[in-house]
Formats: sequence, structure tokens, C-alpha cells
Amino acid sequence: MPLSPQERSTLITLARDAVDASVRGLTLPVPRCEGILSRRLGCFVTLTNSGMLRGCIGTFQPEESLGRTLVQMATAAATQDPRFTTRPITPTELEQLQVEVSVLSELVETDKPERLEVGKHGIYIVNGPRAGCFLPEVATDMGWSAQEFLDQCCCSKAGLPAGAWMSSQTKVYLFTSEKFSD
Repeated sequence: MPLSPQERSTLITLARDAVDASVRGLTLPVPRCEGILSRRLGCFVTLTNSGMLRGCIGTFQPEESLGRTLVQMATAAATQDPRFTTRPITPTELEQLQVEVSVLSELVETDKPERLEVGKHGIYIVNGPRAGCFLPEVATDMGWSAQEFLDQCCCSKAGLPAGAWMSSQTKVYLFTSEKFSD
């Protein structure tokens, strides 16, 4: 799913416009539904200011086109990330924000999670009502092995014990991501 430079630029501009509009209380952009914007793909939008996380929201299972989903995720990252409700992004901060978009492949369930490729695969772990995910770069950023990646997702994201990914009650999905920023 390699995206062209033009597609990347279009997606970043759309995400930035949605962040700007949502923070300022303006009308959200309405994306054209053509090309990459018309495909049904999951995505994450990550917002940072001087290297500090300011919001990150995404979905694996979009109900609409990538264009519409991207606007929803950018808006949610800017205004609804529960980690930042007491310190919301302000209009004066908008120029300092870096916008990063991750376009996701479809989820593929695996029965051999330990064979994931660190740095290539992201993970989504589900056990009953508990679920957690990590984008592919988390494992390399943290220096984790495949097993550490799976254990950390269970413990810190899904609220499950380490090793829960090995249980027959747990489903593990792999995906890839194409990440880029402005």
C-alpha cells in the first residue's frame, strides 16, 4: 500500500485542516471521495508539540472512507483524547503542532503471534471486552522483542496479564502501517 508523495500531502493537509477547525470551533473539512480518500482503511492521527504527545486517536475498523475517517480521527485526537482533557490543545498552540498520520492495512488474525516482525507489524490484542494495540514503531522505539511487544500490549494497553496473548481466549491481529508527518 505505498502511498505517493501527493497522497501523503493530501492526507496530512486534510488532517491538519481538521485539527485546526476542531480546535477553533469551525466547520470541519469535507473530503473529496476519490483516490486514496475513497478507500476504506483504518488510520491513526498523532499530534505532538516539541516532541511531547498532545493527542493520538485511531481506528482499525472504519465505517466510512479514509477521508471521512481521517477527519474524525484528527478531530478526536485534537479534542477528545482522554489523556489531555484537562490540558486541551489551544488555538495558539496550533502552529507548533506536528501532525502525523498512520494509514493501516487490514487486520489479519494470527495463531503464531510470536512470529510477528518487529518494526513491520503492529498488534491488536482482544480478550473479551479488553483490547489494546500498538503501532509497529512502538516495538522498535522501545527496543522490545516480539514477546516483550506482545506482553507490554497485554499489560499496559489491554489490562491483561503478561502472556495473555498465548491464551486460546485471546485473539491477536497483525497489521502494517505507513506513517508520515508534515
